[in-house]
Amino acid sequence: MATGSNIKTYFDGAWHDGDVPIMRAADHGAWLGTTVFDGARHVDGLAPDLMAHCERVNRSAAALMLTPTHTAQEIFDITWDGLKRYPKGTPVYIRPMYWGLDGGHMGIVPKENATGFAICLEEIPMAAPEAASRLTTTQFHRPVLADNVTNAKAGCLYPNNARMLAEAASKGYDNALVADALGNVAETATANIFMVQDGVVFTPVANGTFLSGITRARHIRNLRADGYDVREEVLGFDRFREADEVFMSGNLNKVTPVTEFDGTHYQIGPVTRKARELYWDWAQSADA
Repeated sequence: MATGSNIKTYFDGAWHDGDVPIMRAADHGAWLGTTVFDGARHVDGLAPDLMAHCERVNRSAAALMLTPTHTAQEIFDITWDGLKRYPKGTPVYIRPMYWGLDGGHMGIVPKENATGFAICLEEIPMAAPEAASRLTTTQFHRPVLADNVTNAKAGCLYPNNARMLAEAASKGYDNALVADALGNVAETATANIFMVQDGVVFTPVANGTFLSGITRARHIRNLRADGYDVREEVLGFDRFREADEVFMSGNLNKVTPVTEFDGTHYQIGPVTRKARELYWDWAQSADA
């Protein structure tokens, strides 16, 4: 079952309507998990940072020893061709994907120049600005590069996220605030995290245990340009309990307010609202 609706799939050099089959039973990615993807957004005719997402999916492929089959510019152009097939104003989630086709050394290492490619476009509405999330802790943590491919947006990382989300749901929460291997806050199970205290914006320093997101970087630049003091620091869980505001930063909804962390409650505050406002102002600029 697909996450969204009104799906369009680019595969084998052409666009197709619907959720078409793209992977074979013996594909390397099907049985050994060599899959990468990226996620971008199309909202009101805008696709902010689309090129950056196209570039990152190629870096992710290389991290899994997959040979990219398209340049970032080609992925960008193909994506816009697909987006033209939707009515104006349709909110679309953009997902370019690579996976291994054949095995190389001992069948485990993906074979060079044997990579599948597809783009999936799904209609998924943006969440309302007031749609908030409630967080708890989880026993599961982010891996390090020596343990897993934390330098890629890889499908094989997401079962760990699923364990975090399932544990959070079992405790009556929406999502989890997740530690790195040293016990400091990394991000949530699904998105990067920011906190605000006394008007200063903080986010966990990128340490290789999580993807330092494209949207995260955009928020940092936007807020600093607007005069905010934004600091990337090592943050413990108690810092979040002491925060005035907390919000999540991810591609799907850009800014998601957090209203609770394990019994500590927050209002949707002015910095959270400003981060959203600055993002969409930037998205309509020539630089987007």
